[in-house]
Amino acid sequence: MADVIAAVNFGRDNRLAIAIRGGGHNGPGFGSVDDGLVIDLSMMRGVRVDPAKRTVRVGAGCTTGDVDHATHAFGLAIPFGVVSTTGVAGLTLSGGHGYLGRQYGLAIDNLIEADVVLTDGTFVVANTTDSPDLLWALRGGGGNFGVVTSFLFEAHPATTVYAGPIFWELKDAARIMRWYRDFQASAPDEFYAFLGLQTVPSGDPFPREHWGKKICVLLVSHNGVAADAEKAVNAVRAALPEPIIDFAGPIPYLALQDMFDGLYPKGLHWYWKGDFVKTLPDAAIDVHIEQAARVPSDASLMHLYPIDGSVHRKAEGETAWNCRDATWSMVIAGIGSDPGQAPALKQWAKNYWEAIHPFDLGGAYPNFMKDDEGEARIKATYGDNYQRLGKLKKKYDPGNLFRVNQNVRPMA
Repeated sequence: MADVIAAVNFGRDNRLAIAIRGGGHNGPGFGSVDDGLVIDLSMMRGVRVDPAKRTVRVGAGCTTGDVDHATHAFGLAIPFGVVSTTGVAGLTLSGGHGYLGRQYGLAIDNLIEADVVLTDGTFVVANTTDSPDLLWALRGGGGNFGVVTSFLFEAHPATTVYAGPIFWELKDAARIMRWYRDFQASAPDEFYAFLGLQTVPSGDPFPREHWGKKICVLLVSHNGVAADAEKAVNAVRAALPEPIIDFAGPIPYLALQDMFDGLYPKGLHWYWKGDFVKTLPDAAIDVHIEQAARVPSDASLMHLYPIDGSVHRKAEGETAWNCRDATWSMVIAGIGSDPGQAPALKQWAKNYWEAIHPFDLGGAYPNFMKDDEGEARIKATYGDNYQRLGKLKKKYDPGNLFRVNQNVRPMA
């Protein structure tokens, strides 16, 4: 803590741009800065579970895998993302959606308390009693208000889930997507499924005859009674065409979280764009399939992540996260290992987004936004909460010291 305070004071006194690095997973690159100061929290990786209270204290440098490893021993989990390498701090401060979100809400909905170093170097604890307005801002407002050094979360039961990916060839995608939008509207909270348009990886454990095929995938995850979970996924299987690959079955939640880590090692080139999505009309489905057919690399993808169920049962003004009426959070990611392919990855993602955005809402999940989206896009993301965030920015960071982020500007 003392080092963080010293770093904030040094950056402020020397008028340096400050980047805050947690788990180091940020797509737009806000965990680093040129000609500025990086406050690297990645060594702050302590996790303490209180199984009686079902709470978890998490250091700001933790990845979700660090936390899952600790909580799984007690049959608990926190609603985080869908890969274990994601940093807890960045994921949480911008909302945090994942496999358990429909059942237990966003990560911010389970955030009880945060330790924060403010722009003047002072330390505060933000909870519902002390600095409650700051806690409200941290629940979705990003790194705009200070350096969070630890988080206290509520945890929930999650041990073995019935989960895994089911793949169909792209020719079946229109049928799968039309079924999916109807299924989503009536699915029980414990049944989560995200949809992807991507490519079968060329390597084990995927069958060689399917390597490189363009596909539509459903990643299902049912965190309920085992018999009910299998029955629910079997009903999905019965409703849809025969898949080319089906890896869904009983699996520890911990293993589900790190299932895809090996497909996306560090060092890849990424360019991603996002949107909040409320509806999925047939015309939008046609655009998705057309753009997915032009994918420039085997690793590139489009995913639709559900953000309904429990997420919808909080009011839009209850947290800084505003888009409580969206159905999905969409990400389009151009991904590859060849530096020479980077321009093509970027152009594909931009073209895809420009084609599909007219069907989507104005804002996006901040973690899926680029560093050059512009103030209008940020305002659209926070909606009616933007003005309140601006006033809190004026209170807690009037000089906009913490601006290497999806920046909320101070407002009188």
